[in-house]
Amino acid sequence: MSLITSTDHLHDICTRLARHPFVTVDTEFLRETTFWPKVCVIQIASDDEAAAIDALAEGIDLTPFFELMAKPDVTKVFHAARQDIEIIWNHAKLIPAPLFDTQVAAMVCGFGDQVSYQELVSSVSRVSLDKSSRFTDWSRRPLSDAQIEYALADVTHLRDVYRHLQSKLERSGRDAWLADEMTTLMSPTTYDMNPLNAWERFRNRARKPRDLAVLMEVAAWREQEAQARDVPRSRVLKDDVMIEIALAAPRTADALGNLRAFPRGMERSRSGAEILAAIERGLARDQKSLPKIERERRSSSGGAATVELLKVLLRQVSEKHGVAAKMIATVDDLEAIAGSDHSDVAALKGWRREIFGARALELKHGRLALTIENGKVATLEWQETQIEPQTESALDRAEVA
Repeated sequence: MSLITSTDHLHDICTRLARHPFVTVDTEFLRETTFWPKVCVIQIASDDEAAAIDALAEGIDLTPFFELMAKPDVTKVFHAARQDIEIIWNHAKLIPAPLFDTQVAAMVCGFGDQVSYQELVSSVSRVSLDKSSRFTDWSRRPLSDAQIEYALADVTHLRDVYRHLQSKLERSGRDAWLADEMTTLMSPTTYDMNPLNAWERFRNRARKPRDLAVLMEVAAWREQEAQARDVPRSRVLKDDVMIEIALAAPRTADALGNLRAFPRGMERSRSGAEILAAIERGLARDQKSLPKIERERRSSSGGAATVELLKVLLRQVSEKHGVAAKMIATVDDLEAIAGSDHSDVAALKGWRREIFGARALELKHGRLALTIENGKVATLEWQETQIEPQTESALDRAEVA
């Protein structure tokens, strides 16, 4: 088994890997008891070799690995890359580029929503992975041969998966679709843990501006506290407690302590005083400067019916083009389209508009209909040519799923 425990050994292998057009990468980390992920092992492979880097080895400097991640002529291949990239960003403030995420590529190629690595390997390579070390403690040393073998399997089979998906993308001409999806993964803002943005995870929980103002301040306090102490957010304050505080906005220690879910005794601690101060800052905010609270879009039975029809159309388009429905449009997208033809949603832009968005608007305005033919959903659209008044039907089948 190839286990790298020294900086010199790491430098040598990264130099060799840099000569290849692509490398496959994965990480093993722990996060159950910390805010920041603790990287324990980094796996990396080229066509010629594969190795596991012991990130906890005494004296090891990961700089050669980060330099490889920055090489512009080497494609970095991950599966479900976001958490791996977050680790690299936190350590080196860089995002691997060029980047290829096989989970996203699989969605573009019709493998379904968020397909697992195990499912992809089974489908592409006809190999069943040994997952016995999946829940192992990667921080314990020494690492066993079984752990290292498990870790390396996450990058060795990934080479075949990458080639298979890359070939499908090239044949289908969907390289640009994947590149569009990589934009978010490659943006530093995706990994920005700015406490001032922590409230956005709960943007739909605020009922009125005052609730939102308090929520913004309390969420920022919790984020700062969790980062400073390097503990999970829930160790500082659970989500439901934070929402209860925002809705009740208690202004005294007694009132804070009387909240049903608030930890007993915490109201008299330093944290309790800081929470009360955050509440006061929220109440003092100018409500006109607050972000707009999004109201429930499905306000009428007509809107709800439109959304349900759009879901059927989405499934038909997804099956026809072999693209995961979730990648084409989300439920929020469908609700937005039902509410406005000019909604600023991904489903009405670029390639998504071409295969779905434009047809969604036609369906919404009665220029497209759905029917069943041979047990499958089919779309019917109005003919553009003039139809004689006595014509029995003005509908013409356009395509069948």
